[in-house]
Amino acid sequence: MRFNSEKVAFGRHETFSLRYSWLPKGFQAITDKDFDITDADSATVRLGVGKNMVSAIRYWLRACRMVEQDCMSPSKLGGLILAKDGYDPYLEDEATLWLIHWLLATNSEQATAWFWFFNKFHRPEFTGQELQSALSDFLKESIIQGKRPATNTLKSDATLIPRMYAGAKQTLKISLEESLDSPLALLRLITRATGEKGFVSKPESRPGLPVGIFAFAVTQLMQHKNVTSIPIEELLYSRDEYAAPGSIFRLTETDLVTKLEQMVYAVKGMYEIRETAGIHQLYMMSEVVAEDYLKYHYLGIEQEVAA
Repeated sequence: MRFNSEKVAFGRHETFSLRYSWLPKGFQAITDKDFDITDADSATVRLGVGKNMVSAIRYWLRACRMVEQDCMSPSKLGGLILAKDGYDPYLEDEATLWLIHWLLATNSEQATAWFWFFNKFHRPEFTGQELQSALSDFLKESIIQGKRPATNTLKSDATLIPRMYAGAKQTLKISLEESLDSPLALLRLITRATGEKGFVSKPESRPGLPVGIFAFAVTQLMQHKNVTSIPIEELLYSRDEYAAPGSIFRLTETDLVTKLEQMVYAVKGMYEIRETAGIHQLYMMSEVVAEDYLKYHYLGIEQEVAA
């Protein structure tokens, strides 16, 4: 949630994008008491993939916070979403993809390049080379020498980010399996530039982002910052090395304010928007935990949020 230059990670995905079945399949595997996903030989049989893909599945489970950061035990959020009786164990609700995107892009320790791209990189149009150069500049400025990745590792991350969100461009050199889009491509947070060898990622209205997922993100940020009020500008742009929902979801200022208003209206008594000393701020009026907004979205349980 907050960038720490001492705790960073690059290139642990083995060059594989996150795929649709990997989080559900991997999560179900680690909850099997008779199976050890860290045993590469048995994992290749159980998961039906090669050893490098097993490593990638373990990485994406951790990067998307479906397991604990320091081990392969199910996390609380992983259990809520992907358990057999969870909210969406097969990723059938697009809202879950927005949630996974938030969890990935706020995970600066396991997915540092993703955190940087969605919180710090604000160029609306760019090429792959420009993205790699900007990431390299960030590393030189913000990360100590001993923590910086090799050039090939950095290039791997810079290449994979747009591929995951814009989809792989099919060529004769890419197999059908490799060209399959990551589920996060559905969010259209990165698209291919028309008629050019580049990409577009700019603030837009995001009607597909559910208010419950947005409210979860805002509440989680405020809990991490340990605050009960926050300037709306800090929700739009990353400040003090913290993640920002507006940046991560690529929202315009107008759409951010609209979603905040929807959030205030959705569950009354939790939040208010006020102007104090000329600064518009969001105020938390009642104690609430972020996961309650997942109940609001997946189960339609408003009274438990407002209790």
